[in-house]
Amino acid sequence: MTLIELVATFLPVLIWIGLLIFRGAFWQVSEVIEDMSIGDSYPTVCAVIPARNEADLLGKTLKSILCQDYPGIFNIVLVDDNSSDGTASIALKTAENLNKTQHLHIINALPLAPGWSGKLWAVEQGIRKASTFKPDYYLLADADIEHDSHNLHRLVTKAFQQNLDLASVMVRLRCESFWEKLLIPAFVFFFQKLYPFRWVNDPNKSTAAAAGGCILIRRDALERIGGIESVKQALIDDCALAGAVKSTQNHPIWLGLSSLTHSLRQYNSLETIWDMVARTAYTQLCYSPILLIGTLLGMTLVYLISPIALVFGLVTSNWLIAVLGLLGWLLMALGYYPTIRFYHCSPIYAFCLPVIAFLYTLMTIDSALRHWQGRGGAWKGRVYEI
Repeated sequence: MTLIELVATFLPVLIWIGLLIFRGAFWQVSEVIEDMSIGDSYPTVCAVIPARNEADLLGKTLKSILCQDYPGIFNIVLVDDNSSDGTASIALKTAENLNKTQHLHIINALPLAPGWSGKLWAVEQGIRKASTFKPDYYLLADADIEHDSHNLHRLVTKAFQQNLDLASVMVRLRCESFWEKLLIPAFVFFFQKLYPFRWVNDPNKSTAAAAGGCILIRRDALERIGGIESVKQALIDDCALAGAVKSTQNHPIWLGLSSLTHSLRQYNSLETIWDMVARTAYTQLCYSPILLIGTLLGMTLVYLISPIALVFGLVTSNWLIAVLGLLGWLLMALGYYPTIRFYHCSPIYAFCLPVIAFLYTLMTIDSALRHWQGRGGAWKGRVYEI
């Protein structure tokens, strides 16, 4: 056994010990919106929902937001973003069936303006309409989210009581098919490792992030940063928005998980999850080849070396290498297990993290290839120049 083999095998163990102890307790799944209380202050809220070809899901998701138990004044602006499937008709019919047409305001999006991503252009037009109601807060929500009936009430309570400029919930992603169980919890795990929620929620730290499916933002905070236009070209728009809000005199924000509000978007195949990740993975790396190489080396060291060392040590009867490899693998499984439990998956999946990380690494490489080929950022029939 050479010194290089020993160091290469021991280094992942040290890295995982450091991550588990010093990385903002990202792995503990401790920031959950359902753990929050419901208060008795009811600021005015207006939701803005961009919807592009969402007819299949909108009947259920819009019903959930129309039926919020929020006692305050609450309006909804739905932006039909040039849909071809009758999205607006489904929205209107849903509101009529609930006798809540007075709360729903449907507008048709203008053609995509130069320099904007499609979703943010729709949100911008929704904000313009919503501003006529002069709300205290905007709720920016995706059209594929089914909200728990108390979700808005809890978010408003959290924001109002703690004087937050932005409060966001990473909703529970669909986790039913094999590929969803294998890859979706890891998506949340990697996101929390990149943006530890405790650090996001600490006003003294610069880390900022949000989950675009459900963001409550104070109206004056949005106006202070220059509105949605300030992040108009961002493909990772939620984190860009959170960064803009928190960076202005370190205004407090909050990000947590939800066990009851969930996404209905299906990812039944490897291809659908692959496309979701590859769309923005290279964007996260700022389109930098150097950061891409560093990411590939880091993923190999953190997630792949330990299982490889375990197998190598067993085959060669090098028990020190085998033990260190096993220890590194156990530490990463220990860190991943709370997320697996949150998603009600078998504990076996916790030990699949090396395979999962390898697949995500391939998705990141593909994301870079798509960018270099001019196919990056493709979403719902649009390809943005990034």
